[in-house]
This record gives sequence, structure tokens and C-alpha cells, in this order.
Amino acid sequence: MPAAGQVMRPRGWTPAVVGQIQLRGIAQVALSPSPWTGLFFTVALFAGSWRIGVYGLLGAAASTVAAAVLGADRDGLVKGLEGYCGCLTGIAVVVRLGASWRTAVLAVLAAAVCSVLSAAAGRLLGRVGLPALTAPFCLVAGALAIALPTAPAAAPPLPTAGATTLSVAELGHAICNNIGQVFLLDKWYAGLILLAGLLVASRTAAVAAACGSVVATLTACAMGLPADRITEGLYGYNAVLVAIALAATFLTLTPWTAGYATLAAAASVPFTAAWQTFDQPSGGSPFTWPFVVTTWLFLAAGPALDRPGISIEKAT
Repeated sequence: MPAAGQVMRPRGWTPAVVGQIQLRGIAQVALSPSPWTGLFFTVALFAGSWRIGVYGLLGAAASTVAAAVLGADRDGLVKGLEGYCGCLTGIAVVVRLGASWRTAVLAVLAAAVCSVLSAAAGRLLGRVGLPALTAPFCLVAGALAIALPTAPAAAPPLPTAGATTLSVAELGHAICNNIGQVFLLDKWYAGLILLAGLLVASRTAAVAAACGSVVATLTACAMGLPADRITEGLYGYNAVLVAIALAATFLTLTPWTAGYATLAAAASVPFTAAWQTFDQPSGGSPFTWPFVVTTWLFLAAGPALDRPGISIEKAT
């Protein structure tokens, strides 16, 4: 039996094995190797929109197949590490262009490019001990968002002078939508399904995601950011991923790590808001860049900090 966090290597590419790899590729968006988590995530995608579900599966399959054809590491393939950037890329393409055969071709090609960028990012970042995370997706989707002939998005509203106040219903929707927006989903119940998927694999990851969402919502309100965008989850999805990465994946969980992850989740909110404003004139989007950069910075700082669990050297 493999150790915790490991995946047993299959003896052959049976349909069951291929299906598990596909599901793991979707689960790895939230840093989980569990096919059960991937199954819940797939249900959430289709609950949000059948187009998002279809293109998420298509993107994950395209990037995984491309990586396999190009000779990527077999262990990485089995764990789903070649599928998650393609999944997000397929979703980003269909959200921007709508479903059509041309969109499907573009999604497949873009997802295949993600597999190449994942190999490059893994090789370059591995030298400094940092994970690639969703950087390949951000590069591909960011380039497409600027290049594709669509109208630029409206400029984000300016923050108010005081703190933003949300009703109980708006607060609940914000917390759920923060999780859903990881997959570009704007349905609060999709966020709940995603949270259930995390809980199936790891209670720590589920709690981290929920806490990161709450921290992001409170931070956005304290900053006076627009209530409608807070409720839609547009400022909090990066914080959800940051919390999962630091509190449940890369660092040993200790009280110090929990506080460190909380600080990082809060820091990702103004970063996300600033990135949205920066990208607006070109019609681009921050996607998950704030998550990637925030996680890199906090992981890179780890070896210089002498607190239990925070230092990567101590955690490993």
C-alpha cells in the first residue's frame, strides 16, 4: 500500500486507470491526488454549466495525452499532475468564447501547450525548490485573454471610503463563491460541492479552504471593496488556493503554519484586486497568478524563518 499522499503506479493503461488519472488531473487544481475528489469536482463543474464540465474534461484529457506522447514523467501522469492546468485552460477558453468546434480545437491546442510549459516550469523552478502550481495555465490563458478578439471587461469599481457590509446571505454566497471561482464557477452551490470533494480526501484541506475563504471575505470587506464582487468570489479564490497550499500541502501543519497561511491568504486579496485593475485595459484577467506568486514568496521565505512547520527544511 502506498504511503499517505502517494499514488500506486498502475501496471497498465486500463480504462479504469485512465479514468482515475483524468479525475486526479481535475482534483490537482486544488492540490489533491484523490480521484474521489476529482469526481466531486467534475460534478461541481457540470452543476455550474455543462459547457464548463465538458471543456474542463477536454482540457484535462488533452494536456495529459500531450504529456504522455511527449514522454513526461510517468509518476506525474498517474498523479494527475499533467491534467490540472489543461483543465483550467479549457474552462477559461469556453468562458471567454462560448462553446463551438473552433473553441474545442483551441482548447485542445492550448491545453497541449500547458503540458510543455509544465515541463519547463518544473525543470526551472525545481532548481530553487518551488512548485510550478498553476503558472503554466496562467501563462497560456493570460496570453489568449489578451490575444482573442473580445471586448475588454469593465473596470473594477473603486473601493469605498469605509468597510463593506454584507448581509448574512451575501456573506454565505461569498464564502461559497470564493471556492467555486477556483474553477471560474459563479454558482454558490458549486462551491459547496467542491468543498465536499476536498473533505472526502483531506479534512485539513477542506478546513484550510473554508478558512481561507472566510479570511479573504473579511479582508475584502475591511478594504472596502465592492460588495457585489466580493459576493461573486472574485477577490477570494486565490486565498482559498493559498490556504490549501500552505496549510495542507507544502508545509507541516502547526499553529505557526496556520497563522502563516492566514497571513498569506489575507495578503492575496489586495494582490488580486490590484492585478484585476492592472489587467483590465488589455481585457486580461489575473486568473490564479496572485495564488502562484503569493505561494512562491511565502514558501521561499520559509528557510529564513525559524518557526515550527514554516521552514521547508524543517517540514521535510
